[in-house]
Amino acid sequence: MHNHDLPDFRAIGRHFKAKLEPIKVLAFDVDGILTDGTIYWDGEECGFNRSFNVLDGYGMRAMQRLGYKVGVITGGDSLGVVKRFEENLDLDFVYVGKEDKREAFKELMAEGFKAEEILYMGDEFFDMPLLKKAGFSATVTHASHEVREVADYICYREGGKGCVREVIDIFRYANGIDIPIPQFD
Repeated sequence: MHNHDLPDFRAIGRHFKAKLEPIKVLAFDVDGILTDGTIYWDGEECGFNRSFNVLDGYGMRAMQRLGYKVGVITGGDSLGVVKRFEENLDLDFVYVGKEDKREAFKELMAEGFKAEEILYMGDEFFDMPLLKKAGFSATVTHASHEVREVADYICYREGGKGCVREVIDIFRYANGIDIPIPQFD
């Protein structure tokens, strides 16, 4: 899909305004969402690894700088995932290594967040409990029919190719949030 083929994300944001206004937490799956789902062996020192998209990372950091709690909930656990999200992006939370993700979601709620204040994006069967519980849920086109059925929104962009940024932009448009951009005088 070419960028000129993409829909009006501002209009989509307006469509979901009621569901997106209460959101205070943005949580994302990693494999298939923040990556294209490919896992490769990177040698004994690094282990299994993935590739990430800078658009997604920048969008996550921008939302964090604006005061939103942002992080990942993933069944995967690798040095690359920890380095990217804990060290490089310094996200608010990084839950790794558990296929049952409900406990991570419960921990967010124990911090005082209501389910309707949490946005979650995932693509696999074990993401479904979170997709159903979250105030706003999103997935990608390659997700199974069952997963797409429970999500509020199905992205136009693919996993690892800017789909997280797409959801963040829709969230921004729904809430009238502009990213501060420095200007020349």
